[in-house]
Amino acid sequence: MKIALITPAQPASRVGNRHTALRWAAMLRQRGHQVSLEVSWNDRPADLMLALHARRSADSVARFAAAYPQRPLVLALTGTDIYRDIRFDAAAQRSLTLATRIIVLQDKGLDELAPALRARAHVVYQSAPGLARRPPLKRSFEVCIAGHLRTEKDPFCAARALHLLPSDSRIRITQMGQALDQAMAAQAQHWMRVEARRYRWLGERPHAEVLRHLARAPVMVISSQMEGGANVICEAVAAGTPVIASAIPGNIGMLGEHYAGYYPLADAAALAALLHRAERDPAWLALLQNQCARRRELFMPETEADSLASVIEAP
Repeated sequence: MKIALITPAQPASRVGNRHTALRWAAMLRQRGHQVSLEVSWNDRPADLMLALHARRSADSVARFAAAYPQRPLVLALTGTDIYRDIRFDAAAQRSLTLATRIIVLQDKGLDELAPALRARAHVVYQSAPGLARRPPLKRSFEVCIAGHLRTEKDPFCAARALHLLPSDSRIRITQMGQALDQAMAAQAQHWMRVEARRYRWLGERPHAEVLRHLARAPVMVISSQMEGGANVICEAVAAGTPVIASAIPGNIGMLGEHYAGYYPLADAAALAALLHRAERDPAWLALLQNQCARRRELFMPETEADSLASVIEAP
């Protein structure tokens, strides 16, 4: 099958949607499909379009639907799609209407769709290969944060929590990710001055280095305001690293309704309390680790590949 895979993320981009598109292209090629990975549809014939992002890929979706009204058009919804754009944006809403099949990246995403759309929707969890644990730092309790610095991520909630910890806490934050504007970079630099002993921002780092930090950290924090289904959660689970997460639907859809490591969105005091508990309560940290391990099968590469193929190859 000839597949036009559309992602608005540029080839040099390191944002999550680009990683997803590259991984899906590889999976589909392994099944014998011809995949053309494009930022915008080039009008070349294709048997099927797979488009990431309802709003930003709206032009490609509309043109493909007009050119091939009888051919499958699969739309994968991102976090900003599900939790913002499809509620208000006419172009995103039109993409939903034109899609013959819809992909969401975690099961809570289905709740955001009208019943008629939900009938066309499928859950495809993202994945990460297994990652061996590395020895933790001896002199500190490292908290790892990985992801680009932008408003939707509430990236400095953990930094705000630091001054709420007891004075004898050994917690140190290692934060990695590109600042997507100067204001975010300035905030990160501010926190490195204010919390010089306990906060490090490393900026954008190679993916392999991020994984090495993740594999040694006793805990990872994801503090996002909205997520479609964060791949960094898959990577943490693959590394055996417990997660402390903001209690938003995108994180709950990844970690499960009854996961013990949630805190209320943007609540630095609640996050501080969980970080302190993670540092001081090995049994609770082991509970988080075990709960994450029970989600591992959902995030296996073969599970993602099979789920994606079932959507793409459906009659």
